[in-house]
Amino acid sequence: MRTTSAVIGAAAAVTLALTACGAPSEQAAESSGEEGAAEVLRVGVSPVPHGDILSFIDENLAEEAGLDLEIVEISDYNTPNTLLVEGELDANYFQHRTYLNEWAANGPDADFTYITDVHIERLGLYSEGVETIDDLPEGAEIAVPNDPANLNRALGILQAEGLIEVDPEAGELATEKDITDNPQDITVTPLEAAQLPRAIADVDAAVVNGNYAIEANLPEESNVLAWEPEGDDYVEAYANGLVALEENAEDERVRLLAELLHDERVLEFVKESWQGVVLAVDADGTVIETSE
Repeated sequence: MRTTSAVIGAAAAVTLALTACGAPSEQAAESSGEEGAAEVLRVGVSPVPHGDILSFIDENLAEEAGLDLEIVEISDYNTPNTLLVEGELDANYFQHRTYLNEWAANGPDADFTYITDVHIERLGLYSEGVETIDDLPEGAEIAVPNDPANLNRALGILQAEGLIEVDPEAGELATEKDITDNPQDITVTPLEAAQLPRAIADVDAAVVNGNYAIEANLPEESNVLAWEPEGDDYVEAYANGLVALEENAEDERVRLLAELLHDERVLEFVKESWQGVVLAVDADGTVIETSE
């Protein structure tokens, strides 16, 4: 059975795709309190790649495992945590630890548990009119994500490419105000992450989150000037993972989904679908390398 409904989020319309699977497992049936029927696990996701990954699980693995998924696709970065706190979701899958920690520090009082890493979406520096990093003109304007965690990542790309230097004392939440050296007089313009693909035509280049880049076909239709560097703490800081409230962290349905997210078939699906942009992470926190 497949039904569709809609919910209005804080920053964008939220589209819900409900997919129900049959043949629940004995464990799932017991957790529901209803013999022969598993309780639906409601998970909020970004449409791409998170929604695609859960849809792959729903269509290929969930029925056999006895997991009944309701996939809630959400187009912004604030609503999934808000709905989780409000009890409208059982879990979400769209964010990395750095974003979660920043959101939790500034959002409603709630205890979150980061269940497991799943994948990394590499930020890329994209351009329509510039072909290589060396072609960026003096005074170039570069758009970047405006949420603190990803703004810092974007500055890291520009620094790694020798375009700017950032004050190391600024830490993991550095902003454009922490730029200490800017030899090409580059203008760094923070914008909402979802708006960046549309902004590329109006700036010299833009650092775009992997999910929004995929949705806009940027890896195929734009010039990739640079990928973000992979440091020692890359997975720990920026792997996207499954998150639940602490009270639901040991829910059998949540733990079952965590296992399915690391199934070899899922890892292969990620590798084949988004080579170079999305990197699968196994249950041990190791990035699964892929050719670009």
